[in-house]
Amino acid sequence: MMPAETGAYVAGIAFWSPRLPGWEIAAPVLAGRMPAPGAAVRRPTPALLPPTERRRAPDSVAVALEVAARACAAAELDAGQLASVFATAHGDLGITDYLCRTLVESPLQTSPTRFHNSVHNAAAGYWSIAGACHAPYTTVSVAEYSFGAGLLEALTQVATGREPVLLVAYDAPACGPLAQLVSCRGIIGAALVLAPARSAPGAAHIRWSIAGPEAAAASEAAPALAAVADDNPMAAALPLYAALAAGGGAVALPLSPTLALRLEVR
Repeated sequence: MMPAETGAYVAGIAFWSPRLPGWEIAAPVLAGRMPAPGAAVRRPTPALLPPTERRRAPDSVAVALEVAARACAAAELDAGQLASVFATAHGDLGITDYLCRTLVESPLQTSPTRFHNSVHNAAAGYWSIAGACHAPYTTVSVAEYSFGAGLLEALTQVATGREPVLLVAYDAPACGPLAQLVSCRGIIGAALVLAPARSAPGAAHIRWSIAGPEAAAASEAAPALAAVADDNPMAAALPLYAALAAGGGAVALPLSPTLALRLEVR
């Protein structure tokens, strides 16, 4: 049986959004040491993919591979040997919108490339192939609770398997009629390599436990982070990333209307 409270070390960290395209840019902003830049980058260009695949990859895959590769590089670990957890609330809503429109208007013109990008584990599949990763992966989707659920899955795997695990969380914007039903704008990607032991001096430690409805009700992101959230489900990661940037803090990430993942960052 797992103890009621346990922990993991952050061996590698990565973040990407249009206004914060990299952890080295995001960290001082999330720590409150400087304002967010006004300029925005449209989408990442993951070096892991060859140029042709890079151009054809949807935004969700591009940002997932970008942060996954950066987190592994920061951890100085072989990405091909890391088990991984991919968390996304919606997959790629742009691809979903395209498929729905095409099937109604001209079904015989459906793009095979876009069709294979429509599956929920597309990003994980790209990662396995492009990174020559033969370790197991898990994909998680729990709507607005997806980041917390993905982090809980990764932390649990570290606690039970005693091996490093890569967490990759991402979402891309909704478009078309889906944008009226789903609140998802901008692109956010966040990745962590979590390990059972400290791999470098100064590595952050996350102690975690499951909390009740009081913590879940108090787990909203600080107003100061709203400027970089882009109304994206993965903005749920910002309080944790702010604590990591600041060198410590307590965070509660919602897992459901009545449960939260309580985190203490040191």
